[in-house]
Amino acid sequence: MQVNLFDFWPRILEATHETLLMVSIALVLATLIGLPLGVALVVTRDNGLMENKIVFNVLNGVVNTFRSIPFIILLVAILPLTRLLVGTSIGTAAATVPLVLFSGPYIARLIESSLLDVNKGVIEAAQSMGATNWQIIYRVLLPEALSTIALNLTIASIGLVGASAMAGFVGGGGLGDLAISYGYQRFETDIMIVTVILLIIIVQAFQAVGNYLSKKLRRL
Repeated sequence: MQVNLFDFWPRILEATHETLLMVSIALVLATLIGLPLGVALVVTRDNGLMENKIVFNVLNGVVNTFRSIPFIILLVAILPLTRLLVGTSIGTAAATVPLVLFSGPYIARLIESSLLDVNKGVIEAAQSMGATNWQIIYRVLLPEALSTIALNLTIASIGLVGASAMAGFVGGGGLGDLAISYGYQRFETDIMIVTVILLIIIVQAFQAVGNYLSKKLRRL
């Protein structure tokens, strides 16, 4: 039975809300994981502020391991953990768990890249004034890298939009679930087109906000 697109708009808006909710929550939680992890990767590497080869190699290995697993495989592999944490393996809440585990290590790499771009002279100047390692991290490294971090988190959020769409394959909710359930399985081409357009709009909005924040932070 053909779906009337006009009557279907409430479900489309609900799916859009689910996608935004998944991406927002996952981005916040993944950043809480990725930010300290990225900082640790920078300060414990060779010639870092707190050089520690053992810690660096362990963290580096963990990040590389999670980043090497395709999202769709991770999504299925951790279904038991997802059920344990949220009580179900389908829906928006369930999709958030693999999104966080997928994005946390990725954000760690982005944070690492941002911090490594900070001018070494600024760090050396802080050291010459007697700043401790922790003071350098919180008052020099992170503030100096804020603009780049904002852009990198924008990249991460766009990646999360794409990953949230893939979560639709296992009933993860959102626009991806809608596109698969109706656009693909029921051959509702108009619904597929609408979901693609909405995903493009969401990505464009995230990129615009990220560019704005980065520009503002650069002027601070």
